[in-house]
Amino acid sequence: MASTSGSKEEEAARAAAERRALSRRMTRAPTMIDPTKDENVPIDSELVPSSLAAIAPILRVANEVEKDNPRVAYLCRFRAFEKAHRMDPTSSGRGVRQFKTYMLHRLEKEERETRPQLTKTDRREIQKYYQKFCEKNIREGQHNKTPEEMAKIYQIATVLYDALRTVVPPSKVDEETENYAKEVERNKGKYEPYNILPLSAIGIKPAIMDLPEIKAAIRAICNVDNLPMPRIHSISNFSHHDPNVITPEYRDKSINDIFDWLASVFFFQILPLVGPTKLIMQLSIDTYAWPELLPNATHNFGVVVAIWAPIVLVYFMDGQIWYAIYSTIFGGILGAFSHLGEIRTLGMLRSRFESVPRAFRRCLVALSKEEAQSSQLVDDAAARKNIAKFSQVWNEFIHSLRLEDLISHWERDLLLVPYTLSRVSVVQWPPFLLASKIPIAVDMAKDFTRKEDAELFKRIKNDEYMWSAVNECYETWKQILTDLLDDQDDKLVIDQICESVETSIKRRRFLSEFRMSGLPMLHDKLEKFLRLLLDDYEDAALYEALVVNTIQDIIEIIIQDVMVDGHDVLKRSYPYHSDDFDKKKEERFEKINITPLDNESWMEKVVRLYVLFSEKESAINVPMNLDARRRITFFANSLFMTMPPAPEVRNMLSFSILTPYFKEDVLYSAEELKEENEDGISILFYLQKIYPDEWTNFLERINDPKLGYASKDRMELIRHWVSYRGQTLSRTVRGMMYYHQALDLQCFLEYAGDSAIFSGYRTIDRSDVHNKAIFDYSQALTDLKFTYVVSCQVYGAQKKSSDARDRSCATNILNLMLMYPSLRVAYIDEREEKVDGKSVKVYYSVLVKGGDKLDEEIYRVKLPGPPTEIGEGKPENQNHAIIFTRGEALQTIDMNQDNYFEEAFKMRNVLEEFRRIHRGRRKPTILGLREHIFTGSVSSLAWFMSNQETSFVTIGQRVLANPLRVRFHYGHPDIFDRLFHITRGGISKASKIINLSEDIFSGFNSTLRGGYVTHHEYIQVGKGRDVGMNQISLFEAKVANGNGEQTLSRDVYRLGRRFDFYRMLSFYFTTVGFYFSSMITVLTVYVFLYGRLYMALSGLEMAIIGNPAVNQSKALEDALAAQSVFQIGLLLVLPMIMEIGLERGFRTAVGDFIIMQLQLASAFFTFQLGTKAHYYGRTILHGGSKYRATGRGFVVFHAKFADNYRRYSRSHFVKGLELFILLVVYMVYGDTYRSSSLYLFITWSMWFLVASWLFAPFVFNPSGFDWQKTVDDWTDWLRWMGNRGGIGIQPEKSWESWWEGEQEHLKSTDIRGRLMEILLSFRFFVYQYGIVYHLDIAHNSRSLLVYGLSWAVMATVLLVLKMISMGRRKFGTDFQLMFRILKGLLFLGFVSVMTVLFVVCGLAISDLFASILAFMPTGWAFVLIGQACRPMVKVVGFWDSIKELGRAYEYIMGVIILMPIALLSWFPFVSEFQTRLLFNQAFSRGLQISMIVSGRKDKSTPTYVSPNL
Repeated sequence: MASTSGSKEEEAARAAAERRALSRRMTRAPTMIDPTKDENVPIDSELVPSSLAAIAPILRVANEVEKDNPRVAYLCRFRAFEKAHRMDPTSSGRGVRQFKTYMLHRLEKEERETRPQLTKTDRREIQKYYQKFCEKNIREGQHNKTPEEMAKIYQIATVLYDALRTVVPPSKVDEETENYAKEVERNKGKYEPYNILPLSAIGIKPAIMDLPEIKAAIRAICNVDNLPMPRIHSISNFSHHDPNVITPEYRDKSINDIFDWLASVFFFQILPLVGPTKLIMQLSIDTYAWPELLPNATHNFGVVVAIWAPIVLVYFMDGQIWYAIYSTIFGGILGAFSHLGEIRTLGMLRSRFESVPRAFRRCLVALSKEEAQSSQLVDDAAARKNIAKFSQVWNEFIHSLRLEDLISHWERDLLLVPYTLSRVSVVQWPPFLLASKIPIAVDMAKDFTRKEDAELFKRIKNDEYMWSAVNECYETWKQILTDLLDDQDDKLVIDQICESVETSIKRRRFLSEFRMSGLPMLHDKLEKFLRLLLDDYEDAALYEALVVNTIQDIIEIIIQDVMVDGHDVLKRSYPYHSDDFDKKKEERFEKINITPLDNESWMEKVVRLYVLFSEKESAINVPMNLDARRRITFFANSLFMTMPPAPEVRNMLSFSILTPYFKEDVLYSAEELKEENEDGISILFYLQKIYPDEWTNFLERINDPKLGYASKDRMELIRHWVSYRGQTLSRTVRGMMYYHQALDLQCFLEYAGDSAIFSGYRTIDRSDVHNKAIFDYSQALTDLKFTYVVSCQVYGAQKKSSDARDRSCATNILNLMLMYPSLRVAYIDEREEKVDGKSVKVYYSVLVKGGDKLDEEIYRVKLPGPPTEIGEGKPENQNHAIIFTRGEALQTIDMNQDNYFEEAFKMRNVLEEFRRIHRGRRKPTILGLREHIFTGSVSSLAWFMSNQETSFVTIGQRVLANPLRVRFHYGHPDIFDRLFHITRGGISKASKIINLSEDIFSGFNSTLRGGYVTHHEYIQVGKGRDVGMNQISLFEAKVANGNGEQTLSRDVYRLGRRFDFYRMLSFYFTTVGFYFSSMITVLTVYVFLYGRLYMALSGLEMAIIGNPAVNQSKALEDALAAQSVFQIGLLLVLPMIMEIGLERGFRTAVGDFIIMQLQLASAFFTFQLGTKAHYYGRTILHGGSKYRATGRGFVVFHAKFADNYRRYSRSHFVKGLELFILLVVYMVYGDTYRSSSLYLFITWSMWFLVASWLFAPFVFNPSGFDWQKTVDDWTDWLRWMGNRGGIGIQPEKSWESWWEGEQEHLKSTDIRGRLMEILLSFRFFVYQYGIVYHLDIAHNSRSLLVYGLSWAVMATVLLVLKMISMGRRKFGTDFQLMFRILKGLLFLGFVSVMTVLFVVCGLAISDLFASILAFMPTGWAFVLIGQACRPMVKVVGFWDSIKELGRAYEYIMGVIILMPIALLSWFPFVSEFQTRLLFNQAFSRGLQISMIVSGRKDKSTPTYVSPNL
């Protein structure tokens, strides 16, 4: 071809040579001309053969430019011919040979007839024409041509440059041509073909673009200002690849609109797979390892689907992962701005405690308008009054901790603040801030060697708390001694001593006039004196003598050992009795008055002073109990959070609490505490080891004679102590009644006078008429503002029941009403009444309260029928009792919740949120509150659930409420606008099945009716969660079923229709989308592995990975490893880590995360993933959800293997074994061409999933690896498998009854569900089809006869099993000999057949194991299809065969699962390790000790009560 430089002669010679070469290339092809075709008619680009469709645009451009420059048109057609020849070099496609023949004839003719017009050579001609075309049509025409015209121009320019590169070598292309080409490539995306609206085009716009609605829509689409802008850079590592390898073209692209942004975001995930996919589609694979299912499919369609199907499914998981990241970041930011975690340790509390009273005044004290406008306390009197109010609340908080046994007497005394107004000049801080300050000050003064007072006082004043402690002790000692002394002269001595101290300090002569060496002796004597004052006494005279002696010793030490001129002070104290001074000297300090010892306020001073003097160590770790620390720090931290100011009690919103109760535990009985499990462990022993410090505090409390527990039944006290640590109704009622106590105290602080407040809430004289009136008024106002109704659905039936447990529950409920007079109980009463002479059942909703010794009926409302039989139990239980609630607000509390006094004090602040305007003029209708999961310390599983639930009820709901605005009601302690909801459908939708998760439907209902839901974290309520593996799984199954019903409900549909796009996405990902993503996660594993199974068994994977072109691309390997389900497990813990880090510190968060992984938390969460996916998917497919009672007791027992098998067989074990077989087959039939490292890299997370699904229930089962229990479990399981079922036989007793129960969902499903079950079962036939062609006995045959023979083998095996089964039933009893002969003949036949197969047919040992992998799934498919077609199978008489085949598979699965457990149980250390894994270290030690002791003691010896009692 022609060059772009040189002399004219050289150019002419090159042109002639080029024409000759082109002519030679053309004449080598066969020339068969179609005489019927008119040679002058342009080639119709639309009539090219379908296999050559890619050249149609080139021919179209050739036709366009032919009038302008025929030579360039010729060159374009030459490019099209060359491309067609490369695409089909053998002309095998339909019509290709004729088309190429015509094209060749046409090109020969045009080569002779056309000549370059602009230059002398083709190289220069096409470049020149390309430059002129771009200059004229692109640079000049972009502002005066329509988008359609510009799209056509850019298409022509692109084709011209493609033809140019064919004619001109890359090194000969002009720089100007290159610049035009780059400009075309950069801008052609703006002029792509469009439907109606040219969104990206520039230039003249059509009239439709001027419509106002179109302009508004385009502005919205193009608004990408707040989106993160991704940049996709070119990748240079593809430059060295083989030129035949198709590599992805990476390019930079500007972000013009939302579509560009979405394309760029997903660009980096999808594009790396495009290149390898194109390579795979172009590969020609002719040899398969089996008869190909789709032999006529082109472009390796099956491989592309196998690779891309999991990738598409992964995007559903990716959305959930991105939401987890989003909620983590924004939830953490919102939490930080809400001041969460600012006080999270005792050290932080100590450093900020000085500001706590001021924060308390701002948040929790009802202030007048003038007081509220003042940011600081105006005077000292107001400050002291605020301190007094704060001390009342703080001390009641501390006393509640003591009554709950979270702290000891010693810790209580350290935490209390003085109740009463004391005549001291400094703030009286809690002793835990002042602990050890006095002993340190004494030592500091004793060791001080200098003479200057200033230096000593400077050191003391450097520590503010030490200076405060020294001053307080000095002034309090003066008051105590003055109060005790009855003689005025003795009091004068004390005054003179104090005057000497104060005068010396003013004159800076303290060290000169007092000996510091005597302070330790004085300190010890004062401590002894305080201890004496705190001791009880019986002989008053003897006690007074001891007090007198101690006071005299104290004065003597002061006078002789501490004061330099002490005797002069004594002389000055008796100026008018100098004559009988010596006589008086012997009688001094003998007259005392011990009546102050009976004054509670005065004794508080003594206790506080004793604590300050006696505490030698710092109280930095007080309190020791972690729960007490958490409550103290959270309460202090909440005072610095944003909350509405507290109104006066009279002006606050009135509210009620409603708690539904069925038959749960109210109070544990003595028998339940004594009952021991198989290891000799009782509930009491269990709790003593879990809560050792609380048990010690409990013993200290009930053994304190001052508290009056001596007259009470010890076992009754123990019952309460245990019940308050479980999930019982008594714990819930005690917690909710804290609201009553808090309101009482708030009324007292608001309406009592200053003298009453300074006297103290606990120490005030309530017999005084004025004080009694205050407390009566407070009680009345509290009853007006607060109501608590417990809806005990079957309380009436329990009172009449003959069952001991029911009667016990009724008695305990009655005792609760007698203990708390404000408590009300509602129940459904069933009576028989005469109507028209007939006896009919009538139902009433009844409200009762506690009377003298029995309950008293208040209201009785007749019901139209039995509500709990019409709808779901729990919501109907709430609906019938809601009429008995009062007030503007209603808090819903579950039966397993708790409350705290300090949080109850903030209730009126929360209720003020209903009066605050949010989002324009909207007020909330539901107030969401955070929870604390109090069951986290019971076991490792409880800890996992506690962390997971805590992250949801804090950071999760924080983000749901703001900014997403999709928070609903989740069955937690939310507060409803009662008037809003009872006039709009109530708080509980109760339709059976669909409203299984009734709580969230109330949130749906509120939102649909215009309500607004908020979330508030400055107040918290306790919540119990399931603590055992089976309990947790039942709970997850119930929630998954509920979400499945939500997915099918109209409520979700209506919300999705009414939400805007972004709120709809938020709604999806935070409700049903989470469970849908969980199901997709599991489905992705199946799709991935079955795709690999297809590729491995068909031989396609060997051909693809063995191809060098594909092998060069690492993107395909990345795609193979992209389906790691473990990654979603890791990313979903991000919110948990963020919340723990925010509230407890990130070092603690990382530490907790590591410990959770060491305790196999990943295995637990992976197992629960299977639970969610199974029950959600079954509900979507078949419906029929049901309530699952989880039980809320302590899990200290071993669950038998049969129990675990029944519960997890279908949801985990069957699926786990299926995935196990898939992984084994993939490993076995791919190891000849795939490295083991690549296999593990792809499948390691799936192996982890399989192990978790198969063995997690036994790892987290107490004593799951104890050898004796394993043997007992095996025996029990065999008995259960062999028992026959029937009417009235429970699933726990017989495998047949359980098997029938597992098919309940198929009895109520529709034809769609049955067809889906059958279609899904067909996947098990793939194993047999693929594996039989890999057997050695098949001798590499690809005939369908091999597959047919495999079915003959399968039929023979089933027939033999049927013969044995029938023989056992018909001949096993009466014709034993005939049955034995039959079995012998079958055995001989089996041996004969196997011998022939090994010797004649070439059967190998490996074929036997491969046959198991091939035929076992086929048999299981028969079982599943038979269950789905049960009516038809029963008609043809094969149902019993299906049942027996299913029983055989159950035996096999049970043995496979139990074998590893039995092997590990053989080693004793495995059981010990498991116990330490499940429970904390203290319980593990106690368990081992209990086992040793129980083996040596008499079994009749009771062990449930501590000897300390």
